[in-house]
Amino acid sequence: MDRNRRWLIAWGLGYASVGGASVLVPLYAIALDASLAFVGLIAATAALVGVPGAVAWAALAARTDRRRPFVLVALGATAGVLALVPFVDSPAAVLVLNAALWFVIAAAVPVLNLVVVEGAPVDEWDGRIASLNAWQGYGWVAGLVLGTAWTLAAPRFGVAPLVGQRLLFFALAVVATVALSLARLWYPEPSTVSAERFRRVYARLARSNWGAGRYLRASLYGPTRMYWGLRTLRVRGDRSGRAGGGRVPNPFARFAPALRRYVLAVVVFSLGFAVFWGPVPAFLAGRVDAGAVFGVYLAGNLGSAVCYGPAGRLARRYAPYVIQIGALAGRASLFPAVAVVALVLPALPGYSLAFGLIGATWAFIAVTTAGIVTRLADEATRGAALGVQAAAAGLATAVGSAVGGVVAGAVGYLATFALGAALVAAGIGLVVLARRPSDYRSARNVST
Repeated sequence: MDRNRRWLIAWGLGYASVGGASVLVPLYAIALDASLAFVGLIAATAALVGVPGAVAWAALAARTDRRRPFVLVALGATAGVLALVPFVDSPAAVLVLNAALWFVIAAAVPVLNLVVVEGAPVDEWDGRIASLNAWQGYGWVAGLVLGTAWTLAAPRFGVAPLVGQRLLFFALAVVATVALSLARLWYPEPSTVSAERFRRVYARLARSNWGAGRYLRASLYGPTRMYWGLRTLRVRGDRSGRAGGGRVPNPFARFAPALRRYVLAVVVFSLGFAVFWGPVPAFLAGRVDAGAVFGVYLAGNLGSAVCYGPAGRLARRYAPYVIQIGALAGRASLFPAVAVVALVLPALPGYSLAFGLIGATWAFIAVTTAGIVTRLADEATRGAALGVQAAAAGLATAVGSAVGGVVAGAVGYLATFALGAALVAAGIGLVVLARRPSDYRSARNVST
């Protein structure tokens, strides 16, 4: 590895801590008697705080003209937050600390993007950003592996479940501390790529392989894409405004009707994803032990990881609408099946299989989304369209996570998972309405 890029190893280790905490936090809240609605709220707040964190830190980075401190603070704060969690004994405190964790991780996004493309020509930026996402994804999976091994081994040594969870938080804090030490040692020279230049180029990047190694989340775009998509949206709006540089009050109004329908489809099926995922930690915790919960999430991530390549190849060969509709239909059928899978299969193998398949559908959905938006948007609105879609998916994720927890607490898991499936099915209908006749032809015959 290039000497100036060794810091990616440190960031990947930091993401291992975050990946382990992503499952451990809701399990710990459940152990502290958090309700289903509260578990959904934890997921919702994590989804909401990312972009404000990135906006706030980007402003500070621009004002101070420094970047290294923000990466180091993100890793140091991760270690500190994870070390504090075992000392709290209320779900509300867990929610606050988890929100702080996601705030600082997402806040490093604008800095990381600028650093990773430092010294590279524009035609290499896609590959470097994909590499950043891959290291994050590998770290996330490593954190789940650590959580699985830890929680399965702890009972063999007579460690009580709650004590084992607290010790795991400390272990993840140690991993983040090691990441901080390596980042201090390996962090490259200060970046000279300006935020303005990155923002201009961002709208032109292909983003065809950015999904490689991504972790399994409900949102179609993580904080990286959402933040820069919104930055691009703001600038495009300024340039397209009224005389005198006025900002367009409603950029959505400039989109073609088919693109508007597709963005609405993203909102609806993203809501369905989040309604399902919000109560999943509590659902699994009531049916398998903590180690198995980590294992099930790991199966979902691996299902995504192994399918990103095939999804990309299919998206290049066939119309992305066809692929996405099939993946959405598969996911809609799998959501309610999760509630009854243990009736026909042993619990752990059954849930691992179901979540592995759900993860596989995510790979096809994630890979085809940018291609569909690109086809529906013209050159003048493409960057704005990606920004609007990213923001819409993120907001839907936050709302859906909270709704899923509330509904599960009121009417049970089967009805909640069925609601998620119904929303995904409604999203499929909107995707169908958004397509054009040419979009069902082979991708080799579609002009992009």
